[in-house]
Parts: sequence; structure tokens; C-alpha cells
Amino acid sequence: MPAARSKPTFVCQECGAELRKWAGQCPECQQWNCVVEFKAPKAGKGRKFTGFSGQLSAEVTTLGSAAEQGDQRIESGNSELDRVLGGGLVRGSAVLIGGEPGIGKSTILLQLVASLAPQAACLYVSGEESISQLSMRASRLGISGEKIRCVAETSAEAVVALAERESPRVLIVDSIQTLYSENSQSAAGSVSQVRETAGLLVQWGKQNDCAVILVGHVTKDGSLAGPRILEHMVDVVLYFESDGSSRYRVLRAVKNRYGAANELGMFAMTGTGLKEVKNPSAIFLSGQSGPVAGSVITAVREGTRPLLLEVQALVDQSNFSQPRRVALGLDANRVSMILAVLHRKGGISLGDHDVFVNVVGGVRISETGADLAVLCALLSSFRERALPEKTVCFGELGLTGEIRPVPDGEQRLREAASHGFRHAFLPLANKPRSAPEGLQVHTVQSAAEALEKIGELW
Repeated sequence: MPAARSKPTFVCQECGAELRKWAGQCPECQQWNCVVEFKAPKAGKGRKFTGFSGQLSAEVTTLGSAAEQGDQRIESGNSELDRVLGGGLVRGSAVLIGGEPGIGKSTILLQLVASLAPQAACLYVSGEESISQLSMRASRLGISGEKIRCVAETSAEAVVALAERESPRVLIVDSIQTLYSENSQSAAGSVSQVRETAGLLVQWGKQNDCAVILVGHVTKDGSLAGPRILEHMVDVVLYFESDGSSRYRVLRAVKNRYGAANELGMFAMTGTGLKEVKNPSAIFLSGQSGPVAGSVITAVREGTRPLLLEVQALVDQSNFSQPRRVALGLDANRVSMILAVLHRKGGISLGDHDVFVNVVGGVRISETGADLAVLCALLSSFRERALPEKTVCFGELGLTGEIRPVPDGEQRLREAASHGFRHAFLPLANKPRSAPEGLQVHTVQSAAEALEKIGELW
């Protein structure tokens, strides 16, 4: 009987979803023109396991004996980068760094190699730039390239062969989309090539106790290009964020098996490279000129670090039948919920007003601790009255109007007190046993009580 023909498999290059037939739009991620045919290797029909004929290289051990070896990390020399990584590079780990073009991915990695080269062997593999271009970049950054070992190569097998010869402790590949493997016939950057090359490098790094850092391109919506499986293959996923007009860069840990997820590091782009910002709260508050209606300071938690951010709201009479609702740096659905609670529990209707809410500095707030600050900013803009100077607000707002507690309230208060704040509105459950010196604490249990206490200060 003739052998049955294998059915082709189609894979989305954006999210990695597998489809039975080609489609112009991926049903999973709703992206257009991203479904391509994927040729899987042939598998024998009815094949059974008959035993392992090779040599066993792995040994069974216990977690206790592994813990005795200690936490083997390589410190980068950059406190902000080490914070995001969870204390430094873990030997044998795989790190993926993504970000928009020109945001600073190659710059920070070149600075990392220059810092690590005297203490640990490093190999920088460039698939996009030649060695002369890397030398020009290093010269512009004021980096001496005498101890930096680099190579321009796009073959994954050649990179592994070079790594076997050089035996680096840190291997940097810029970028994974430019590499290709001889085992796959598709073009570089496709689904099969990204899977093959990333899997080959990650496996070699873990077998040889080498930290592998991969650079990934991003799409228009800011997500990593290629299949989402790339994020599952690595141990740490870092994203560079910026609002485009600012010289400050935010490095956020989206996934971290060796540290806190959603950790945040701040950098400033200068003519000599990226400089670490050790006090980001002062940067975000530097543009304040005094009490302004619609402006409220909130204390949020990013990983293990408390941050003071400015939330601005603008409430204006609408000239259209459908008022606008715009939220930048916040979840638009959560802003709509706060508006509904403000109407139902506070008696303030903004149904015929345009509402604009913005987080200054280009930072996106993902936690619920800024709800009380948004509520106060909306009220302040609507009443055209500013809150007292040096006032901070934080707390989660429930649908029934209650102000719920947030984690690490005392650390947020200490951060506010260190910057000279004098008033703090927070949930009753977050009331500290002893308030920081110079900070007056106002506890609230509901949205109505918060509006009443703010009115008393006016």
C-alpha cells in the first residue's frame, strides 16, 4: 500500500498557534498575513520504544545537594540591571531582551560585555552588524574593545562551534531572528528557524553552565516578533520601554525564574550610553511646579521597588453625543469603573464630560493601588481645586465603593516620607503602627469618606 501523505501544518508567526489550513487572519491573535506552512519532521507509524542505545550523561541528584553549591550568579556591575535580573546573571540561564529599534538593547549589552570581560570570559555574536560597526559603537560609548571578544556570524551551528572553542561564561546573540540552522530549510526569522536556533543555543548554554542572552525584535504592538514559544524556552524575559520623546528607558522583567517578575530598572540614555537611575521617583516628580488641579501623586509597587508617580486627570465639558474616555498608562476599563463608582457612591456624574487620564513619565501602572489616586485626580479636575502640596494617595477601589488595602503599604509610606511628603490618603487596613516622621496619615474606608476628607482639606 502506498504510504499516507502527511498533512501540512500551518503555524502563526506571531503567536505560534497551529492551524489545519491556511488562513489570512490568525484566529488566536487576530493578526493578518502571519500564517505560514510548517513542515514537521516525518515520524514512523506505529513506532515503539525499544530502549536507549546512547550513553547516559545526566545523573539523578537531590535538590538539597544542588542547594549546597550556592546561588551561582555573575554580577554585571550595573545595579539596575542586576535588580531586574534578580541579583545578576545565573550561570546556565537563558535571557531574552526585547524592545523597539534604537531603544538601547545593543548598547546595554555592549556595556555589559565591557564590564564583565575583565572577570568572566564573554563572546558577543553579532548577526546584524559587522565587527567594524561594533568597534565604532564601542568607540562612541568610550569602551575599550581590547578584551571584548566578538564575531559576526549568522549560522547557529557555527556559533555553537565557536562557543565550544572559546568556552565563554556569557554568550550574547544579537539577534536571534538573524540566525539560521542548517537543519531547517526555511528563511531566517521564521517559526521553524527561531525554534531550532533558540533551542540549540539554550541547550548548549545549560549543558556548559554558560549564561545565554538573546536579543529579540518586536512587532508594531510592542510584542516580541516570532512565535510566543520563544518566551517559554528562556528563563528570563526583559522588555525595554520608552514613550519615544523621553531620554529615560524602563527595563521591565516580564518573566523571571530566578527573581521577582514585573521588576523594573530605570536608565537614562546619554551620549556615552545608558546610565543607571538609582532614584527614579525623583525623576518622575521632577517636573512638578506646585499644586495643580487634576494632579495627584500615587505610590505604586513595581517588583520589589516602591515608585512615586504622578497621575493627571482632565475633566472637560463634551461637545459630542458620546464623551471621550482616554487613559494613557492605565487600564481604560478600570478608569471607566472608577467613574461609575464616583457617580454611584459619590454623587458626581461625568456622563456628559470628556475624561482624560495620564501617568506622567510614560510608565504603565499594572496594579490596582493607583485607584484612589485616579479617583482624587478626577474630583480635583472636576472641582478645579488642587490637593494640598506634598500629598500622596494609594488604595484599591471596589465596586461597592470600599477602599481595599494594597501590599507593602509601609514601604510606600517610607518612600513618600523620604521625598518630603506631608499628607497620605490610604486604606484603613494599611494604617501603620507608627507613621514616618513628618507624614500625616489620613485613613479612609470608602470612596464617599475619601471625597469627604478631601473636601475638608479644601
